[in-house]
Amino acid sequence: MEASRPADVSHYLGVFRRHWWVPLIATGAGLGAGVLITAALPKVYESSTSVLVQAVDQDTNAQGGRTKSMVNLDTEAQLVGSGAVAVKAAALLRTSRSPIDLAKDVKVEVPANTTVLVITFQAGTPQDAQAGSHAFAEAYLRNREETAQSGLDQQIKTLSTKVKQLTTTLSGINARLARALKGSPDESNLQSLRNNSQNQLNNLTGKLNELTTTTVGAGSIISDARLPDTPASPNAMVNLATGGMLGLLAGAALAFVRERFDRRLRTAADVRDRGRMNVLAALDERTTPHFDDVLQPYGAGGRVFNRLRNEVLATLPQGDQIIVVTGASRGSASTLVAANLAAALARTGSDVVLIGAHLPDSVVDAAPLARMLGVAAVPGLSDLLAGRVSLARTLQRTPRIPSLRVITTGGAATAAGLMQSQRLKDTLETLRRQGGYVVIEAPSTASSADAQSLASLADAAILAVELRRSRRPALLDAAEQLRRVGTPLLGAVVLPRLTHVRTPEPMAPAVALTPSTASGSAPAPTADQAIPDVELTQPMRIPTGTTSAGRKNVDKTDKAVRQRGGTEDITAVIDMSGLVKDSDGDHK
Repeated sequence: MEASRPADVSHYLGVFRRHWWVPLIATGAGLGAGVLITAALPKVYESSTSVLVQAVDQDTNAQGGRTKSMVNLDTEAQLVGSGAVAVKAAALLRTSRSPIDLAKDVKVEVPANTTVLVITFQAGTPQDAQAGSHAFAEAYLRNREETAQSGLDQQIKTLSTKVKQLTTTLSGINARLARALKGSPDESNLQSLRNNSQNQLNNLTGKLNELTTTTVGAGSIISDARLPDTPASPNAMVNLATGGMLGLLAGAALAFVRERFDRRLRTAADVRDRGRMNVLAALDERTTPHFDDVLQPYGAGGRVFNRLRNEVLATLPQGDQIIVVTGASRGSASTLVAANLAAALARTGSDVVLIGAHLPDSVVDAAPLARMLGVAAVPGLSDLLAGRVSLARTLQRTPRIPSLRVITTGGAATAAGLMQSQRLKDTLETLRRQGGYVVIEAPSTASSADAQSLASLADAAILAVELRRSRRPALLDAAEQLRRVGTPLLGAVVLPRLTHVRTPEPMAPAVALTPSTASGSAPAPTADQAIPDVELTQPMRIPTGTTSAGRKNVDKTDKAVRQRGGTEDITAVIDMSGLVKDSDGDHK
């Protein structure tokens, strides 16, 4: 078992690849929410009016001259939304809305380095937005003009008062000058006073005439309000983009949360990273074994099991012979892996015994070892452990791979407690003394404790993991069960989710073609042990690598079988003394 590796870019891409539908649905929901919000929010239209603000003459100085005030645009912008301007705007609009409410719908912007105010008004209709913007611009200019005119009138009034005072003073001086003696000092002083007063009066009169003829210019509209074509809010594109982006982010977060708490194993990388399990081999839909036959050695799936065989042989210490194959979930994944691994080991010329210990809960759910390897379904392991038959009678040599012998699961409907029996331990010890390898097809660790019991008798274990059916806690529990009994776990063989198709299981002949055992030919069954004959349904097949002499024997056998009106597996009657080659090219 190897430690989990740190996540890289491929890991995150894998998360999106496995949970792509979560961000997709969340993004769609975000877009839908954007559409609903856009439809639910009231439409608001905006229209703007640009006003050029001009400086006006403000005061007269001490010499009677006039000064121009500096324009503070920030102050002017505040004046646009003032109550006085709002009252005038309401009068121009002839609306029943209060000036305070109208002022809330106005906003003023000051473009940089200009003396321009951009007055924008918001309303529910384009016409109201246009009218409101123009009304506030007009009201602002009128208010500013009235303020300037009021200041001008005040200056005129002040100058008029001074003119009257000087005129009265000048009249008094003229009266005193008329009574003064010619050549007297009083006449000289009064003459000087009259000249000064006359000059002041002339200056003030001139300024007064200038003020009375002055026209006040507070500013002007340089760009009047237009009728808006589209609403300023809600902005459909902004709402859709925001909703889609928020949905995508939420979907990505949900995908990672789902990946974090998802217990199912979906890829071989999940088994390696999340299950912290060394992956010995990974099969896909193209290379997945079937329940009708073992994989051909030179096919895509066969090459995978050949590599698995090489790795297992390189990993097993000297003297270790028994390998148990169990599953992390209920199902027949261990059956497929055990059968094909045993076939791959047997093709090297080694003597291999495959034990079907995956005892079913019912006959309907029986593992199809007999159909896959072309042997009889009974007697098997359950019959052996129950004491009904001997080990020699349960061992069946497969017709297509002569060095592979099989002990099927047997005919008992249940085998509760048999996996812990002393008879099983004695059987494995006997097979160990005969030499060769023993592959045990065990039930899953999730279904019973039999897998743990079998593993305690084995030298090594392999875990068959069926994707989308196996779960991470079950995988960790399987590894823990094997660790507790001290059985080395070589790693996992990953298979895609299997599609179980129930087909009639062909039965190999039980009496006429009794296979030879390791100690020679098995004795003929007695009357109480006889296995009933069954119909032979397997088509005749010529094994790969058969020599010309072997093919002649095949033709003869085929002819004889056809004359008898029956069919049988041609490989069961081929001469085994050098006429047939196994799949790896070695003569058997």
